[in-house]
Formats: sequence, structure tokens, C-alpha cells
Amino acid sequence: MSLGDELRELLKRLRLAGVLDSLEARLLQAAEDRLEPQEFLYRLLSDEVARRDRRQLELRLRRASFEQEKVLEDFDWSFNPRVPRGRVLELATCRFVAEKRDVVFVGATGVGKSHLAQALGHQACRAGHSVRYVAAADMLKELRAARADESYERALRGLVRPDLLIVDDLGLRPLRGDEPQDVYEVIRQRYERGSTIWTSNRALEEWPGLFLDPLLGSAAVDRLLHHADVLVLEGDTGRNPPPGKARPRAGVPPSQPSSPVGSEREEVAP
Repeated sequence: MSLGDELRELLKRLRLAGVLDSLEARLLQAAEDRLEPQEFLYRLLSDEVARRDRRQLELRLRRASFEQEKVLEDFDWSFNPRVPRGRVLELATCRFVAEKRDVVFVGATGVGKSHLAQALGHQACRAGHSVRYVAAADMLKELRAARADESYERALRGLVRPDLLIVDDLGLRPLRGDEPQDVYEVIRQRYERGSTIWTSNRALEEWPGLFLDPLLGSAAVDRLLHHADVLVLEGDTGRNPPPGKARPRAGVPPSQPSSPVGSEREEVAP
């Protein structure tokens, strides 16, 4: 067995087989650039760290179960001048996740709530946080089914465990049966333990009424808003924009906005 073969076996035993992907290229580089052994080793191991980071990010994104691939880089800020761009970019630092704060996006259908929520979730994955995305209707269906087969606590733990939980479209329909209690339990058990992003097309004033019981609604909203950043998104919907504000076709640059330079406009999530 040659020294190269022995080296490959050692790398596999040390669970560093990924180093083999760049070993030959780095050996050639070391010879051509006359790298010091320490510099060669540093570059080789940096490749392995980068590879592992990519794999971990891919795993976090897969576990997050995002509905669509939405990132801030794809957000068209020019569409609506009333998106609070500065606040969104501050949230994109993911400091709110580290501080276990919540975020609430409120606004009409089609103003970009889901896009921004999932984009922030993507940022959190990049920052190394565990994330789970779920539509509110699917979350309630999951918990309802868990009650039936006596796996409720396990299902609830799955919602409480991630560093960041994203619950999309709360309030599209009235809560019914045990659903007010289920939403309350998610809020209560994540309170000051993890961050949650909520999106809803209902104004905050309507939220207590969703819970049917005034005391339960008050307790839920009080906990939710105690450590929360609330962003109210206003403006036109991008799914069916009004005449004169149609979104540009792919590859066609948008016309210049009539608003002053520096104004912030929102892209609407499809």
C-alpha cells in the first residue's frame, strides 16, 4: 500500500474523507506555490470546514420545511414604499433569535408577509439556528391528529424545540374546537424559550377574539407581544397589482418609480 493509500485510509478513519475532494488540488497548489507545510494544512482543513458548513446548512434548510425558497436577496424592495426595510434588515442579523424575541407580520393578503418570514428563517439557518416553518392550518391539523392518537406532547415538543418557529397565516379562518388552546400552548411553551415569527392578515386588535375565550385570548396575546417586534405591512398586493403597477417580467428591468430616491417599496410574495 502506497503512502497516498495509507493517508486516505487514515482520513477515512478520522472521518475526514471529505478532505479527499480537495487533496489533489491542494497538493498541486502546494508544489507550485511552494507552500509551507503549515499553510498547506490550513488550506486543506479550511476546505473541510467549508464543506461541513455547507452540509449542515443544507440539513437545516431541509429540516425547516420551507414552503418556497425565499431569501432577502430576491426581495424586490422597489414594489411598495411602505415596507420598513431598515427594520427587516435589522431582523436579518438574527439577533432576535439569540434574544428569544418574537416577530409579527400583519397585513393584507399578498403584501409580502410570507416571503419576509421565510427569508428571515433562511437567514437564521445560515446563522446556525434550527428553524421550522409551518402554515397555521397545518400546525393545527397536526396537533388535532396528535390528540387523537395520544401523541400530543410529542407533536408539541416538535413545535417548541426549534430555535425559530415560523407560523404562517394565523387567522385565515376562525379557530374552533381545541385550536385556541393549541395556539395558546405553542405561545406559552415558546415564551422566552425560543423565537417565533407569526404572520396574519388580521389586525392585532382582532387576535384576542380568535381564541373565543377572552381570558385565554388576553393571556396568549400578552405573552406573544411582550417580547415582539410588530411590523404592519401596508400597500398593494403583488399577486394582482393595480393598473400601472404591474410587476416586470423576468429579465425586463422595472421602470423608475415616481417616488423620491431612497424610498422603500415592497415586493410581494407570489
